[in-house]
Amino acid sequence: MAKHAVIFAYPREFPADAVEAQVPDPGTARALVLARRPDVLALLAHRRKRLPAGVALPPSETVERAEDAILMAFCRLALRHGTWGTDYHAYHNEGHILEILGPRLDRMIDTIGADALSLRDWFLLSLFGAAHDLRQREAPDFAAGIGSNERASVEETFRILRACGFTPERNSELFVGCELMISGSTFDARPSDATLEYNPAELVVQSGGALAQKLEVKLDKHASGWRSDERVQHAQRLALIAADLDTANVAEPFALFMASAERLCLEREMRSGRDPVSVAAAQPMLTFLTEGQERYFFELHRFSSDYGRHIFQEAKQANAEKLTALTRQLRERMANPSEPLDGATVLAAFRSLSAAFA
Repeated sequence: MAKHAVIFAYPREFPADAVEAQVPDPGTARALVLARRPDVLALLAHRRKRLPAGVALPPSETVERAEDAILMAFCRLALRHGTWGTDYHAYHNEGHILEILGPRLDRMIDTIGADALSLRDWFLLSLFGAAHDLRQREAPDFAAGIGSNERASVEETFRILRACGFTPERNSELFVGCELMISGSTFDARPSDATLEYNPAELVVQSGGALAQKLEVKLDKHASGWRSDERVQHAQRLALIAADLDTANVAEPFALFMASAERLCLEREMRSGRDPVSVAAAQPMLTFLTEGQERYFFELHRFSSDYGRHIFQEAKQANAEKLTALTRQLRERMANPSEPLDGATVLAAFRSLSAAFA
């Protein structure tokens, strides 16, 4: 078992990489964000004002340290797979962090109220949003249903927490919560062909959904006695909420929902080694944007928590008819082309229909 893991064993560890060395501490992260994305500091200030005031926390769990951890995760993802680095992923980048930290958490607070969760829980959900996709290039591995990218992200998040002054001894709830929330975001750890690169963008529409829904079964099998540990019970419930925040794009205004589908599609093509404007990409992209979206939306995706269903289910249902109409019309437009179909044509048609249905 990795030395910082608190629940699940894993067949290997995931050491720090060069990106971690670039952002080794909170001071570096704050300086980077101040210089490059000061809006993130404004977002954290906005969030702080919305959360319960005057709540007593242990001396080691200050809001400042919590924000330090979020900022470190933000910078590392921006450098590793986002707009600050050289391995850009169209979906799994710092923009996805801001989707969760901003409108999705705001929507949650608007609906259930800031007092529905503790200040620590709001921090954990925010840190989940920032850290759950830290790693996207790990070689495939599989243990207790947890993917290698997610396990690597857990271990890096533990190092971030330590860098911000948290320890498993004093702050065990934070470490347990991060492990279960991030592990629960796995969308099936096994590629269909073991010789292929692990492609997270593909798994979203091909897997059986987020592991969070099966965490109870995994815990029963791999962590006997967890039902008598309030920390783990609470973290398991938080993992259900976290999974809903991660997948709530299905409940966003239709244009934003389709924009996220496009980003996943582009990342999938990049990870598959295809130029998205090429002829070779046309059919895979068309399939992903039609059958893939239908299968994910209507068959695979389910909100996992009571809060998730209460907050997002009605808005998801409002997108159902539009999605069905869009995929039908996209197929019709792409049928019987006069010349070889290419990815650029598929994407242009998808964008046109997305705008028309918005």
